[in-house]
Amino acid sequence: MAIAYVLINVESGSEDEVLDKLAAVDEVKEIYFIYGIYDIIVKVVAENIEKIKEVITWKIRRLEKVKSTVTMIAIKEAVKSSV
Repeated sequence: MAIAYVLINVESGSEDEVLDKLAAVDEVKEIYFIYGIYDIIVKVVAENIEKIKEVITWKIRRLEKVKSTVTMIAIKEAVKSSV
């Protein structure tokens, strides 16, 4: 399984519209509206890196009102222990 986090910039005022469209993408597992340099962050989960690439290229970047994206591919999961 492959996991990526995608930071997304959208046209001003279109955040809710883009959030709704992202929610319809099966591989998008978490979506957050954020403040700062980026507007939205999503967690994408797929079978492999090629599928991640396909989802980002064809299902996220091509959404109307998405201006730019930055992708961070997770390479190792660390489990936080409770103390």
